[in-house]
Amino acid sequence: MKRVTGIGGIFFKARDPAALRDWYRKHLGIDVQEWGGTAFTWADEAGQPVKGTTIWSVSGADGDCFAPSRSSFMINYRVADLAALLQVLRAEGCNVLEKTDDSEYGKFGWVIDPEGNKVELWQPPAGQ
Repeated sequence: MKRVTGIGGIFFKARDPAALRDWYRKHLGIDVQEWGGTAFTWADEAGQPVKGTTIWSVSGADGDCFAPSRSSFMINYRVADLAALLQVLRAEGCNVLEKTDDSEYGKFGWVIDPEGNKVELWQPPAGQ
């Protein structure tokens, strides 16, 4: 079974998210949107767009969206079959969170790595 197929997103917290977003906009040219991040569109070797995006987002340090982890970041990994992977991870003794989410954006599940970081697993909707 194929496990991780790519990076779906990079999410991190900041003490001053607006200032940090501005820094990234000014110095690295990231097109930060009103919602606090951007979606990088994938391209092939020739620079032609292909289906898929990677989300980059900065949020406030006081939020609990990475709970139960106390880390300041979370990586979202694309997966082909979320249910099967979560089942395998549980069988391997990993700390898989019981909560899952199924929305218009796809299916989401979470596992805690050995360092206590919350890892998001994302099965994109069909066609993405």
